[in-house]
Amino acid sequence: MLKLSLDALEIVETIARKGSFAGAAKELFRVPSTISYTVAKLEEDLGVRLFDRFGPKVALTAAGKELLKEGRYLLRAAGDLESRVRRVASGWETELTICMDSMLAPSGLQPDIEAFYEVADQTRLRLVSEVLSGTWDALLDRRVDLLVGAAGEGPSGGGYTAEPMGASRFVFAVAPGHPLAAIDRPLEKADLLDYRAVAVSDSARQLGPRTVGLLFGQDMLAVPDMETKFAFQLRGIGFGFLPESWARPAIEAGLLVEKEVVEPKPDETFYLAWRSGEEGAALAWWVKRMREHSPFARLITRHCHEAHLKVQPEDQAGRTK
Repeated sequence: MLKLSLDALEIVETIARKGSFAGAAKELFRVPSTISYTVAKLEEDLGVRLFDRFGPKVALTAAGKELLKEGRYLLRAAGDLESRVRRVASGWETELTICMDSMLAPSGLQPDIEAFYEVADQTRLRLVSEVLSGTWDALLDRRVDLLVGAAGEGPSGGGYTAEPMGASRFVFAVAPGHPLAAIDRPLEKADLLDYRAVAVSDSARQLGPRTVGLLFGQDMLAVPDMETKFAFQLRGIGFGFLPESWARPAIEAGLLVEKEVVEPKPDETFYLAWRSGEEGAALAWWVKRMREHSPFARLITRHCHEAHLKVQPEDQAGRTK
């Protein structure tokens, strides 16, 4: 009888990714004692230690790394098998996960979600956000089924179908009190080096992360998403490029100052993408809907207004270091 179950593998993989038993329990909606018992039982059955404990934090041992090296393939294969069985039975996926870049607002899909539920209310929808290459990483790693607004072209190697769905212009902006706002000429690299950039961290796990617009030796504040970057730049904590649809209302309201730079950021194209060979009815519905009723304008403009409301003008501080 096998001593290794898919449930135990999933728990080990989640612990390794979150770095703690408590983090895994929260993500898997289990009580911590269940997580601890499952790992202890698996270690006893296999006769190996899978994790080194460092207080609340844990790290995989060599044996644990070897287990997960092949275990992740088993988990993906099991997930694929479940999906295929359900699709054969009904034609409609039991769940469809849609992912978009953090620059875009999932709430912009509201009319599309309402239309979908009119024809497929038995398919659960899950909306998630990733950053930069993180969207492509999630698609190729089979964590999501459809990308609606992935920033930039996908990685080489194929395995997916991609179609452009819109593009965003970027503007360089700083708070009015920031020292760069007072320079009355196009900003050069040398002007920027003395000040802090605010940059969104790439969320890719497997693919190489993208680093956008940073200079060698540049002081940087790394943030998890574009909304945080936007808010911090409004408060004068740093500088950087922002989507024009986010920045323009703040510029017109006097909350940001647009600056010309010698090396502007090129426009970013966003893509609709899905894995090649996928034939579920829900996926087909969404691809058709996105082609015929592109939501891109809603996705990128509504988020601007929602984020804008969270920042008060009096919060600007003009801080530079």
